[in-house]
Amino acid sequence: MIIGILKEPAGENRVAMLPEQLVLLVKQGIEVMVEKDAGANAFANNELYVTAGATVTNRNTVLSSASILLSYWSIPDDELAKTQKGVILIGVFQPLFNFQLMKAWASNGFTVFSLDMIPRTTRAQSMDVLSSQANIAGYKAVLKAANLLPRYFPMFMTAAGSIPPAKLMVLGAGVAGLQAVATAKRLGAVVEVSDTRPAVKEEVMSLGAKFIEVDGAADASAAGGYAVEQTEEFKQKQKERLALSVAKSDVIIATAQLQGKPAPLLIDENMLKTMKPGAVVVDLAASTGGNVFGVQNNATIQLHGVTLVGNSQLASDMPADASKVYGKNMFNFLQLILTKEGAIHLNFEDDIVKGCCMAHGGAVVNDRIQSLLAS
Repeated sequence: MIIGILKEPAGENRVAMLPEQLVLLVKQGIEVMVEKDAGANAFANNELYVTAGATVTNRNTVLSSASILLSYWSIPDDELAKTQKGVILIGVFQPLFNFQLMKAWASNGFTVFSLDMIPRTTRAQSMDVLSSQANIAGYKAVLKAANLLPRYFPMFMTAAGSIPPAKLMVLGAGVAGLQAVATAKRLGAVVEVSDTRPAVKEEVMSLGAKFIEVDGAADASAAGGYAVEQTEEFKQKQKERLALSVAKSDVIIATAQLQGKPAPLLIDENMLKTMKPGAVVVDLAASTGGNVFGVQNNATIQLHGVTLVGNSQLASDMPADASKVYGKNMFNFLQLILTKEGAIHLNFEDDIVKGCCMAHGGAVVNDRIQSLLAS
């Protein structure tokens, strides 16, 4: 049995698995093929893969030889046509947005596991790619904002006078948001956090930030750790409260997302106009519409005197560690579908295996994707 690791598209610096994780697969008796220079942008050269026990070869050979193909993003259809019948695809395929692609892959006989759909349970934490990548993105977002802000983050007492600390607001207290809070506090900023889930207040305050409270939020306890859609009445109350903090903020880090839906627009144009000249916004939800008016995905622009950074893949800017944790997530998941001897064994009685399987046996098998296709 052969596992193949592919080079990601241009602009993506991560790789599905580094040599340090790959060597563990080799010890299981699995043959591993790696596309030439797949890990180059993550500072893992071809020689390191060979030393770990892999075969480094060209892309077509990997595609045509592997029983399991590992990647981060999806693979083009013309390249998938070169693969073995029934090949297993594992990556981050965003199936709730790409449900037609899941249907096409199913009809072509692929078995598809999308790791961004892994259930958010205690047992699945070691495979939670969304959390591992969001942690890095939250950290990097604050560093990027600090680099762009024309002011200090910490308070300084100087002979020329005192400089007050930067005021930073975080939208969304998930993994990325909490890491942004922790990083901003280390840099000396004064931090406020907005989230629709009252349950995260304690975590926010434990990091030294102020929690912005708005009454009347919809219950998100059954949403598996995700935020949920709110009523119009709540949205209006939230907007009025956020407007007060926006006007005082030097930096906004936006991380609020709804699973499988466009990101909620929390900062409109009128609110943006009240921000200080030179203020910075880093929006990690840009790929699904963004939380802040005017944000463009994969672009940095100036609007009303504010620098707007739209980047939903900031973890790619730290490819060594991002690939390390992604590869560990990938390795842990592979242990659920492989025997100790390295043979494929798909146990759909396992809630994790079932939960992130999108297609198998020529059909779409995920309930949510089936619902989207039927609507």
